[in-house]
Amino acid sequence: MHRYRSHTCGELRASDVGSDVRLSGWLHNRRDLGGILFIDLRDHYGITQLVARPGTPAYEALDKLSKETVVRVDGTVVSRGTENVNPDLPTGEIEIEVGEVEVLGAAAPLPFTINTEDGVNEERRLEYRFLDLRRERMHRNILLRTSVISAIRHKMAAMGFNEMATPILSATSPEGARDFVVPSRLNPGKFYALPQAPQQFKQLLMISGFDRYFQIAPCFRDEDARADRSPGEFYQLDVEMSFVEQEDVFQPIEKLMTEIFEEFGRGRHVTSPFPRIPFREAMLKYGSDKPDLRAKLELVDITDVFEGSEFKAFAGRHVRALPVPAVQDQPRKFFDQLGEYAVSLGAKGLAWVRVTEDGSLTGPIAKFLTEENVAELTKRLQLAAGHAVFFGAGEFDEVSKIMGAVRVEAAKRAGHFEEGVFRFCWIVDFPMYEKDEETGKIDFSHNPFSMPQGGLEALETQDPLDILGWQYDIVCNGVELSSGAIRNHEPEIMLKAFEIAGYDRETVEEQFAGMLRAFRFGAPPHGGIAPGVDRIVMLLADEPNIRETIAFPLNGNAQDLMMGAPTELPEERLRELHLSVRKPQPK
Repeated sequence: MHRYRSHTCGELRASDVGSDVRLSGWLHNRRDLGGILFIDLRDHYGITQLVARPGTPAYEALDKLSKETVVRVDGTVVSRGTENVNPDLPTGEIEIEVGEVEVLGAAAPLPFTINTEDGVNEERRLEYRFLDLRRERMHRNILLRTSVISAIRHKMAAMGFNEMATPILSATSPEGARDFVVPSRLNPGKFYALPQAPQQFKQLLMISGFDRYFQIAPCFRDEDARADRSPGEFYQLDVEMSFVEQEDVFQPIEKLMTEIFEEFGRGRHVTSPFPRIPFREAMLKYGSDKPDLRAKLELVDITDVFEGSEFKAFAGRHVRALPVPAVQDQPRKFFDQLGEYAVSLGAKGLAWVRVTEDGSLTGPIAKFLTEENVAELTKRLQLAAGHAVFFGAGEFDEVSKIMGAVRVEAAKRAGHFEEGVFRFCWIVDFPMYEKDEETGKIDFSHNPFSMPQGGLEALETQDPLDILGWQYDIVCNGVELSSGAIRNHEPEIMLKAFEIAGYDRETVEEQFAGMLRAFRFGAPPHGGIAPGVDRIVMLLADEPNIRETIAFPLNGNAQDLMMGAPTELPEERLRELHLSVRKPQPK
């Protein structure tokens, strides 16, 4: 018999009754019922119940051991009997009469329980992540991640994509976040940068003639944590294709996403095909370029209805309306709570009216609306008895943010929200540039390496704020899964695009020397995308925080509490790297 096990803890069934077996695993739980000791033994594959009877060496050994001790047990498979079957366990029809016990790894007192999902705080969980990962939910999430990545690799290869590795040590690149830098011992005073994305390298692979590339790529960005963004590092499915237009990129990625979410989504329906929503339409209808389409409500721009109005709250401001049908049975509390929610987002309040049976409007602002206002709102919003309308007014971006969130919250509260589904969409036609409201400077709004719609002619003849880029995002249930673009592969178009954003020719030639040199030796039209693996798994696992799907994440302050990183370097190591440390002065 094998030194440690003849079977796993998820393997034995009723057909094994009478067999002598050997199992190894962790003591998951212990119950003493009428003097008989019942132990749940856990390993990677499942749980098997052990039985130790009083007066036996096995009882004496197991009774003294703490939970999470690793043991090897020898015993005989016996039937539990019909009345004692545990239907929640694959091994629930049998148990092991233990004859011999060997301790393989003793466990110290636990900082938190493993066999229950108690309310231990995240910092504690991350400090003892190796224990946290033993919990059923976390173990399941990490295995889901493994299965998803394996399936992605298989499906990408089946569609003719070639997996290739790109460098980790490289040069800094303006991807929109701070780089993590690595000092060079052999080149004093110089630094490598960890890649924020393999952007330039995957484009260079297309220029090198490889046509279809993919990689499960590690990316590094020195940015703050969010629920859907892990600080420090993350993984993405990095994809690039040659001789393609936008729809050519959409087809294989949409196929991949549909198949992955159907395979691992536990029966939740997947939108197919994905609707294409222009950026400006998304901002007007949903208040966000990451719309949650499970909410079956849309915003309507009614700014023009109140042009020249004497109602000061709306006059001269951007006004967005949210019509909500079938709220006739909602109490006043429904309206008040939505108002409180809007205030929590930064609004000064949330105006609203309700449509009565005779078509008239009631509510806090009804008296400020003229007959012309009511007629136009009724027509524009297709109002009927039982409808309510919520209003937001102010600057465009502010109103979009607040009313976009109110749209989803109102849908959930009023029964217009679709549960148990994955609602995908493509957001397309992003503006190439945006203006900084404080400085007036024109800058890239999305991806500086994108091809502008209209090419060089658009850059030379159009207002920069009117130019659209061949840029696109995939959004699912209000979560941005990826950004992508058709790339700018022509040197003169690239130089002009950066010139508009304030970069002189010399700077661009210096910062992107490798890319420009490659473009000048025959670059094919190409484009790509990079869905976030962590976010895909987060949605599939139905977890609200991305750290719940990563084996060893950093905390919100970009610290590894388990390994104690980041750390200070000793003086001799700093000298070897030609570095000196200047710490911030205490305030």
